[in-house]
Amino acid sequence: MELGASLRQKVLNDILPLVEKPGRYIGGEHNSVSKPWDSVSTRFLFAFPDVYDVGMSYLGLRVLYHLINQREDALCERAFAPWPDMEALMRSNGIPLYSLESFTPARRFDIIGFTLQYELNYTNVLNMLDLSNIPVRSSDRDESHPLIIAGGPVVYNPEPMADFIDAFVIGDGEEVINEILDMMASNDRSRDRLGLLKELAQIEGVYVPRFYDIRYSGLSVSSFSADAGVPDRIVPRRVRDLESVPFPDEVIVPLVDTVHDRAMVELFRGCTRGCRFCQAGIIYRPVRERRPETVRKHVLSQLDSTGYNEVSLMSLSSADYSSIEALIGSLAGDCDSRKVTVSLPSLRVDSFSIGLANRLQGLRKSSITFAPEAGTQRMRDVINKNVTEDDLMEAARAAFAHGWTTIKLYFMIGLPFETDEDVLGIAELAHKVIDQGRQVIRDAGGNPGRAKVHVSVASFVPKPHTPFQWVRQDSREEFERKIGLLRRSIRSRAIKLSWNDPDISLLEAALSRGDRRVGNVIEKAWSMGCRFDGWDELFEPEKWWDAFRSCEIDPEYIGTTDRDVSSTLPWDHISTGVSKSFLLAELRRAERGETTPDCRSDRCTGCGVCPSLEVSTVLSTGGTADA
Repeated sequence: MELGASLRQKVLNDILPLVEKPGRYIGGEHNSVSKPWDSVSTRFLFAFPDVYDVGMSYLGLRVLYHLINQREDALCERAFAPWPDMEALMRSNGIPLYSLESFTPARRFDIIGFTLQYELNYTNVLNMLDLSNIPVRSSDRDESHPLIIAGGPVVYNPEPMADFIDAFVIGDGEEVINEILDMMASNDRSRDRLGLLKELAQIEGVYVPRFYDIRYSGLSVSSFSADAGVPDRIVPRRVRDLESVPFPDEVIVPLVDTVHDRAMVELFRGCTRGCRFCQAGIIYRPVRERRPETVRKHVLSQLDSTGYNEVSLMSLSSADYSSIEALIGSLAGDCDSRKVTVSLPSLRVDSFSIGLANRLQGLRKSSITFAPEAGTQRMRDVINKNVTEDDLMEAARAAFAHGWTTIKLYFMIGLPFETDEDVLGIAELAHKVIDQGRQVIRDAGGNPGRAKVHVSVASFVPKPHTPFQWVRQDSREEFERKIGLLRRSIRSRAIKLSWNDPDISLLEAALSRGDRRVGNVIEKAWSMGCRFDGWDELFEPEKWWDAFRSCEIDPEYIGTTDRDVSSTLPWDHISTGVSKSFLLAELRRAERGETTPDCRSDRCTGCGVCPSLEVSTVLSTGGTADA
């Protein structure tokens, strides 16, 4: 396109020599797809509201980019949030947000699709719309503007962003995106914007907020009504069989180092472990696995098409894959001969067996991460972690014995029903792990001083659609007090302690638990210059607190207040398939310190997903849970 060509020349000649990491903004990567603009009827821009380095590590981008570009009638191009140096130059030179493939201004696409992975990316969404010369509020757009849709985990409470997004996709995207593109292809484009949105709202799993009137009283919904012809409650989409949906073998190889610069293959989707703080464990149910031969095919194909020297086997808990040891065994020879590392980025301490460590032996090793989440057994039972101290010690011994010298441990503090003893238990557990590592390395004739433990502590954030959605978050002062307790209790210099900024946790809670009124705060914070709020060096909490004050909303009240279990929550019209009665029963079990088993290895727990969504747990071994 002529416009794209001239924009490309201006960016390449006048802008990129002046910015950090110009490779973020030039496109042309190996395996990227450039289709003739006029050869398709629908143009989709995948917009990631964070910097290129982060967005190119997102597996969902790779999947949807491949899926859309497989269609003859559609194209998919990419755009990422420009870093502040690039944004400043774009604004001063009148350069709009553009796609990397063709340098086409974002406003010229038919659909812009944002993925919302993290609440602190909200201001970047508004900034990218403004850079595209698109009104940030949906109500201010007309037929000349693209449809703005959003998906991802945080849209299970879409209300804080409801004034800015035309339509939200709830659930898995592979099938619903094709239905949206089919609708666009069949539309003669003469229909007004409202009619188009009305048609979009008929697609299962799509929520169009302008057709819903929601009134609030305090933190609860006082009245709710839906326009005629749209569903009262949005049911999420689920891919029933991962074998049935395309998965990319030729993925884009970034031009700059990214957060996760490697091949990635999804082992399975979903988790039925039932950790009570975990939103992902609810919204992605049930478990659906790929067959090991399918995984192996995708691994080898991606390695052939990219030249990567590392492949990550992705899932919420990779070692829970029912054929994990056989799969690692089948890959070991191929990967060893190619000098390729196999990584399992998400491991539960009870899943990391000696056998699995043996399978990984001989592959390049770095640190390995486990997530006990809590320091005492009582607290692990409260959150339904279903792991013991013995599990962690066995996993640590296996890791140290097979070459790892650094173990990272993830914990949370501020969990419901927590005591100071539970906080101090984190330090005690870390000391036991370091002692274990020193002993194992000493017995092997090595230097015990090589054993290291990194303890990372996050503040609990109550998330919608979890058993803890009704429970308050700790105040900033309480979080800081507990961190002080923990710091004073760690005695070994071999243990490194890190923790997150309590202001970030407070803001995350206010955004994740907020209702539609919080949208005014997001817009105000953006207008005050908030960008990249998830980045420590750019996060400006005082601007956020000023924005809340100017909108007469108290963020601490949203985050640190218990919710009435009988009230209607701001996200109750969005379904996950898991019943609210199950979540409440899990909260009561947490209060009593009772655990709930994993339905893959025990009885059905009655969460409601299988019958409500008409999809059951599917294991790669062929096993299927009873609905």
